[in-house]
Amino acid sequence: MTSIEAAARRNDPNRLGHDRESPYRQHTLGHAAGGLASKRVITSFGFWIFLLSDIIMFSAFFATYAVLVGNTAGGPTGRELFNLRNVGLETAFLLVSSFAVGLASIGARARSGSWFYSAMAATFVLGAAFLSIEVREFASMVARGAGPTRSAFLSAFFTLVGCHGLHITAGLLWLLTMMAQVSAKGYRADILRRILCFSLFWHALDIIWVAIFTVVYLMGVVQ
Repeated sequence: MTSIEAAARRNDPNRLGHDRESPYRQHTLGHAAGGLASKRVITSFGFWIFLLSDIIMFSAFFATYAVLVGNTAGGPTGRELFNLRNVGLETAFLLVSSFAVGLASIGARARSGSWFYSAMAATFVLGAAFLSIEVREFASMVARGAGPTRSAFLSAFFTLVGCHGLHITAGLLWLLTMMAQVSAKGYRADILRRILCFSLFWHALDIIWVAIFTVVYLMGVVQ
């Protein structure tokens, strides 16, 4: 080591301007990168646990409905209550909204504000339309004396379909939050991960609704 280098080290005891590739610095950078990677892994793992727990919960609701569907206590059955035209509209809205979510994810990856915001706005409108039809259906059934307390069948119906509606409501609030975060912070890596999680959540609700449409409404009208 020359006298000049020794003097520089004395003037820079923390070695901020020297030895950038020292083992200590490499260890520090490696530790920081490992921490970020661990955070991503934990976040992803936690989201999948949440999604799987939701699927298990809906599976239990489906099983309960299958057991109680015939227990009408002399009240109205699905054939008397269900309007397949409205349910078909709900299904169409949700399927198209799932396609719009996919476009929003592509727009976010491409950093295209017009694609992202337009697709997310379309998803919100379609999801809100789905909810409005469902709320009107529930209100009409209650007005006809077919509320959740009328029979075990209706209790299971309102629990299963209503829980899905609550998830759609939470999804719409999450959607607005994601739009606000992109507007405020841009397309950061963590924001893109959250958009991906939202997209998977919305697609899962779409799949669950297809099961509800088939098991509850179509089979309910046939019976």
